[in-house]
Amino acid sequence: LSFKEPPPPPQVPDDVAAAPAEATVSESGLAYRVLQSGEGDKRPAASANVTVHYTGWMTNGEMFDSSVMRGEPTSFPLNRVIPGWTEGVQTMVIGEKKRFWIPADLAYGDKPTRPGMPYGTLVFDVELISIR
Repeated sequence: LSFKEPPPPPQVPDDVAAAPAEATVSESGLAYRVLQSGEGDKRPAASANVTVHYTGWMTNGEMFDSSVMRGEPTSFPLNRVIPGWTEGVQTMVIGEKKRFWIPADLAYGDKPTRPGMPYGTLVFDVELISIR
């Protein structure tokens, strides 16, 4: 057997507690800002399959999930994730990386439904790798 050393965990963002004043805020309350520009102008539709790298934190700085830590991007239909992801990723182009502050009503709610579930406003760094 051999073991692959996982990458170090991504740093907790300085602005994890709340979206900064310069963040864009949509009508739904989703806030976001660009961390890295992408290429082109093609954006995924709500029904598209996307491949992304992401890390998610609660606003207390606790990381709860990360494809970066697993060392592999993940793919999914955009209309089968939390509403904040469906809305937010549609604003992205390939190669772009954004930070999203997703209010509880666009995520999993204010109270955990089972132990270990994230709750409240969630913060995600998302890099859009491909659209299918």
